[in-house]
Amino acid sequence: MDTRNLDARSGARGAVRPMLFAILGVFAVLAVAAWFLIIQPHEELLLQEAGGHPSTPVASSQTAAAPPPANVEAMDLNQLLAEARRAMNEQRYLSPAGNNAFEFYLKALQKQPGNSVATDALRETFPFAASAAEQAINGRDFNEAQREIDLLAKADPANYTLTILRSKLDAQRKLLDKEQQDALEQQKQQQLAAQKAAEEKAAAEQLAAQQKAAQQAEAQKAEQARLAQQQQRQAEQPVQAAQAPAAAPSSTEAVLIKYVPARYPTQARRANQEGWVDVEYDVDAAGNVTDVRVTGSQPRHVFEREASDAVRRWKFKPAMRDGVPVASQGHRHIEFKLQQ
Repeated sequence: MDTRNLDARSGARGAVRPMLFAILGVFAVLAVAAWFLIIQPHEELLLQEAGGHPSTPVASSQTAAAPPPANVEAMDLNQLLAEARRAMNEQRYLSPAGNNAFEFYLKALQKQPGNSVATDALRETFPFAASAAEQAINGRDFNEAQREIDLLAKADPANYTLTILRSKLDAQRKLLDKEQQDALEQQKQQQLAAQKAAEEKAAAEQLAAQQKAAQQAEAQKAEQARLAQQQQRQAEQPVQAAQAPAAAPSSTEAVLIKYVPARYPTQARRANQEGWVDVEYDVDAAGNVTDVRVTGSQPRHVFEREASDAVRRWKFKPAMRDGVPVASQGHRHIEFKLQQ
């Protein structure tokens, strides 16, 4: 039996075993590194999704409890990735500024361009971060939304989602401008309407005051005319009485023998109006009234017709001059008063 072949095979097997162990060791190291750098962050992201949709707003208390890390620029790659994972767990994808996952991953890529952990995380998290940016748009926090869109553009400048977000941001800005313009226009219209109403009210009050003043002036003028006529009659009566015996001892004035009361106008009665009318009339030699003239009234054109109609139906014993009936004139003050 040739023992040399056995020794050679035995030596070959002995040389293969260390090499196999070395290869297995390399794979084990790579597996551990992949776990900490790729698989663990990815699982944390999945766990985060299971706990709630990334678009759900983070509580303000959590945001307030996460101040920006001190001296970010001095952090090494591992520290930046750790801070990024922490921000991912707290759903701080794009905000607050200076303390969010995207900024940490982008700084990590600055320190090590092409880092697979940062690159994969930015790619996988991009849809969730875009949802957060859309929330800022819908909340009309336009400055914050613009900052987040710019941050997304640094991670993936060619992503079509950026076009959609920019269009939504522009539309929301235009909608807000239109709403503000409509509100200003509505306020202007309300002010114009209020101003017009005030002007119309002032004009109506002025017109009412003018009408009242005109009515008062007319009433005062009528009253003055009535008093003047009354004073004139009172002044003429003594003269006529003194002259009558000397001029014509046998003369007598016309004497009313048939009195017809004036009808109260229906419209004036309904309106509870009272007033008076002064009339002059001619009496012929037969004692009939031939002509009636209104010399004054208050209010005007309300009782005049009824007063004139009544006087025309009066009957007089004619005036006498030397025993002969003659024509004469008379005047009468007729009052219209409602019965209480």
